[in-house]
Amino acid sequence: MVNVAVIGSQWGDEGKGKIVDWLSERADVVVRFQGGHNAGHTLVIDGVTHKLSLLPSGIVRAGKISVIGNGVVIDPYALLKEIGILQASGVKITPDNLMVAENAALILSVHRQVDNLAEEKRGTSKIGTTGRGIGPAYEDKVGRRAIRVCDLADKAILEQRVDGLLDYHNALRRGLGAAEVAKADIMNELLEIADKILPFAKPVWQYLHKAHNEGKRILFEGAQGIMLDVDYGTYPYVTSSSTVAGQAHGGSGFGLGKINYVLGITKAYTTRVGSGPFPTEQKNEIGERMGLRGHEFGTVTGRKRSCGWFDAVMVSQAIKISGINGIALTKLDILDGFETLKICTGYKIDGKVIDYLPSSISMQARVEPVYEELPGWTETTAGARSFKDLPANAIKYIRRIEELIETPVAILSTSPERDDTILVKDPFKP
Repeated sequence: MVNVAVIGSQWGDEGKGKIVDWLSERADVVVRFQGGHNAGHTLVIDGVTHKLSLLPSGIVRAGKISVIGNGVVIDPYALLKEIGILQASGVKITPDNLMVAENAALILSVHRQVDNLAEEKRGTSKIGTTGRGIGPAYEDKVGRRAIRVCDLADKAILEQRVDGLLDYHNALRRGLGAAEVAKADIMNELLEIADKILPFAKPVWQYLHKAHNEGKRILFEGAQGIMLDVDYGTYPYVTSSSTVAGQAHGGSGFGLGKINYVLGITKAYTTRVGSGPFPTEQKNEIGERMGLRGHEFGTVTGRKRSCGWFDAVMVSQAIKISGINGIALTKLDILDGFETLKICTGYKIDGKVIDYLPSSISMQARVEPVYEELPGWTETTAGARSFKDLPANAIKYIRRIEELIETPVAILSTSPERDDTILVKDPFKP
């Protein structure tokens, strides 16, 4: 059987929700493998809108197994709240259809607090964190101070882990001018949710190995986008985890080489939320038009996204780094009515044209996009369900993108509606 990983090929917000939902209907198991509740997917099922942050997209579909892998950092209160909201809307969630990696690290109140304290301290150099504690939780995981899901089962061990955590955090808080945290407060926070979280805790690596051997289709669902990767993104304006396809293995315990297809979700233009470089950004009527038509506001934060032309250099780089086999091109309909379209085909730095985004902050700041112009179309693409329904210039735009990124379009999305999808290549079929 074919197993598929879905990742964003830009700075996130590429429209993964609809595509992952569309694919999850065909999968048996859906796995989240990195990030936290700082990223969101919006799904519309039978006319009902669901906004997910931690739960895998398969949770809203009966008969699917949803897995939160060890690469995810979990705010237990956020998880329980999300479960409660979905249950109230009629979605069944039990340990039979949701499992959480027993070795996943937890996000606590101290992480949220220090996240906001540190961001405030940065002043005008803010990274653009969502303030949900994701970064500090990953820091504690790497620093071997984290409280993990499995620790909730043993109060004596939990107390030892909290002592070690607060030795660090209280020293950090003193440095930031904040009051220290009492051990009793953290213990109470953890003991309050332990019995609610532990029933979902499992060795998910073992389950995934068994599911694979039984021939089940497994869908791995990433959060954010490759250009927010902690190593390969526009550092330091990145997220705190690895967002590339390879993390699907490390963030779930699924054996290397068992993922057969990597689908890169790619918006037909480019958006970014928060701070950091954005070579093709349009701080003008064009960018405003894209933003208004595309409803470019974050699912989780509500923050307005900056908009710009399609950046083929950046997407090509993401494809090479992550081994993307095909892309799902989304929101093509937002470009309807533009007289002329532009695609970035190179970057000019100090008079020299290069074909990649350098890692250096100072070089990124000097990047000037090199554009190629293409004719737009006046007809609508919204709701198209086959290539014959598309304007000729829209097809030319798609084909030129394929040439520049050297990767085929496997799926084309022409509206937020799940059925307004053109399937060129089914990722689940060899």
